[in-house]
Amino acid sequence: MEFQSLHKFYYILFLSILFLSSFLAQAKVTFKYCDQKGNYAVKVSGIEISPNPVVSGEPANFKISASSGKAISGGEVVIGVSYIGVTVHTERIDLCQEVTCPVSNGNFLISHTQTLPSITPPGPYALKVTLTDNSGELLTCIKFNFKIVFGSLVSDI
Repeated sequence: MEFQSLHKFYYILFLSILFLSSFLAQAKVTFKYCDQKGNYAVKVSGIEISPNPVVSGEPANFKISASSGKAISGGEVVIGVSYIGVTVHTERIDLCQEVTCPVSNGNFLISHTQTLPSITPPGPYALKVTLTDNSGELLTCIKFNFKIVFGSLVSDI
């Protein structure tokens, strides 16, 4: 009888962890524009991070859904990462490496995959993403937070 109770307990625990991990992996990412009063040509509609939280030593994919009222023939995406308020990484990427150029009027998706070193400290991070066109005009600027965990902690669950 005790064995069956223990078996049921582990089964319920397993289902709870599975449900919770799938909920966390699909948690909505909130963002803010760098200038709340800015009238950016590119409007961001959503951000998806997979996995969420990001796991050190494993690939993480960041997807930014956006729309533009004008065609964009090219430009640059600048990604700045901060940890506890200190900039720890900055990356400049050709926009046409992340999307098919030219970007026509309407919706588009910027997708960037990055594998963080396994020694990346766990904790809360902030990301700032700016998008400029070929002439250097700022098209959008957003900020959002995300979390990094050690790979071994997640795989042990």
